[in-house]
Amino acid sequence: MRGNIAAKAGAVPIIIGVTSHRDVTAQEEAGVRGLVREFLETLAREFPGLPLTVLSALAQGGDQVVAEEALALGARLIVVLPMPSAEYVLDFADLASRERFEALRAAAEVIDVSAIGGNSLDNAANGLIGNDRDRHYAHAGVYISSHCHILLTIWDGKQSDRVGGTAQSVRYHLAGIKPSSMERPRFHVGYSPLGSDIERLAFHVVCSRDGHDGAPLLPLQPLQTYWLTGERNLAGTGQMPAEFHTTFAHIEEFNADGAKYRAQIDAKTHARAARNGNVATAPVCAIDCLFQAADWLAIHFQRRVLFSMRATYTLAAMMGIAFLCYSELPAQDYMIFVFLALFVIGVSLSVLARRRGWHRKYLDYRALAEGLRVQSYWRRAGLSVTGDSEFAHDNFLQKQDVELGWIRNVMRSAGLDAELRPGRADAHALEQVIAEWVGESGKSGQLHYYERRVAQRTRLHRITETLGAISLWLGIGISVFLAAFFLRLSQDTKTILVAIMAIVSILAAVRAAYAYRKADKELIKQYRFMCRIFAGARSALDRTREPGEQREILRALGEAALAEHAEWTLMHRERPLEHARF
Repeated sequence: MRGNIAAKAGAVPIIIGVTSHRDVTAQEEAGVRGLVREFLETLAREFPGLPLTVLSALAQGGDQVVAEEALALGARLIVVLPMPSAEYVLDFADLASRERFEALRAAAEVIDVSAIGGNSLDNAANGLIGNDRDRHYAHAGVYISSHCHILLTIWDGKQSDRVGGTAQSVRYHLAGIKPSSMERPRFHVGYSPLGSDIERLAFHVVCSRDGHDGAPLLPLQPLQTYWLTGERNLAGTGQMPAEFHTTFAHIEEFNADGAKYRAQIDAKTHARAARNGNVATAPVCAIDCLFQAADWLAIHFQRRVLFSMRATYTLAAMMGIAFLCYSELPAQDYMIFVFLALFVIGVSLSVLARRRGWHRKYLDYRALAEGLRVQSYWRRAGLSVTGDSEFAHDNFLQKQDVELGWIRNVMRSAGLDAELRPGRADAHALEQVIAEWVGESGKSGQLHYYERRVAQRTRLHRITETLGAISLWLGIGISVFLAAFFLRLSQDTKTILVAIMAIVSILAAVRAAYAYRKADKELIKQYRFMCRIFAGARSALDRTREPGEQREILRALGEAALAEHAEWTLMHRERPLEHARF
């Protein structure tokens, strides 16, 4: 099991957040440990392509139990410290738990979220006390919930108003309601209480607490397990809810595609770096690595989709012509066999494309790449100082198909890695982001890219319109000619003229259907909109040299780009190539 998890290093993981009571009874600790081990092993077995990452504050009790079991399985452990270690260990009841904490922290990567809301130790001469201390625990709980895919909660099931407690962490994770006494954290809150519960999954291990009235909330019994979502409560002995299983299956599929084409992706990455004169600087942050993979895969599957579409519509045109020859021209009976052969080839190609998911993968990977692009530029520009770059996924595709939730989960994973490896938010980095992302009209950046795409799509649309006009006027011309010389033309001549008119009409109709399938008119509108927002950003950036204002402009640009890419994804997902239409 250890080798299976460790072998997947570098892939998008399943991130398991942990929240637990500190005073789990000694009689139940072995049972809790066994259930935690079984839970982690089940995830590793069901999703062998997804490495496990455990995100924990390493508090005394269940947190440390989960961390020990995770390390035993070879999982990655990330510690979220609610305050500096020297202050944090004061809350541990005995020397043994402190030593366990230090040993586990030494085996983990560490994120310190202590400087939050003005309550850092710099403002507390005698350390943190009372509500200040509780708020730090609450912020750590929100951070863990917002960055994980599944929250593993070892909990008695009882609601509590204690700030920073397990009950409030579970409530936030499932309902998006943060503790009312929390001030605005330096990182953006991850979930909206109005959102779908598609991303709110918890695994509940029921436990008792040491002390008076420590039994679980009735009818819960110690060592029961449950899958919890925003509105559902399912037995933990069964599989996780189907929609979450689909989400993780899509992430696993993305990992598999990335591994399959790793050599080509790396070659393109290095070639791009060489063109930019930056051979030694390969992507080191997960956001950049995942962007390179998603962008390459999107282009790869786009080419397959375009091949499938072009071949299918070409075959459709040839079928129309073959049937026309069979029905209208003499001595062409064999054309019915040509028609049937073309039909079989076309349907086979369509079935192949559907079964291999070319269209879905193209759209999903393109949406992921564009989301990661924004996330990467925000991080490099210094917007990670506020934490928003780690949460570019918050509203991305929230209103779209629930199957796209896996994209936000990948971005959530990438954002966690970015927090572990923060970039330098200096003036030079900000200038580079502006130059690469926004660029200049007619020269570089996304502004120039969308200008070129508008021109290209406009030309293609004009070709379609021209072909339609030619078909119309040629048909009218042939009709007038037939009417004028009806009595003088032989039957063979009439048949040939009608066939020519029909063939041109077939070609025009197929071309129009192909253009509709590619959504040419809608894409032209989208590219023009993107041109406008990037041109507006360029103008706004030119009017100020103040870094703070420039970052706010980039933030607004990223939000607009994410919203537009979500609309683009939805538009294309609504236009699959259906067999009946073929």
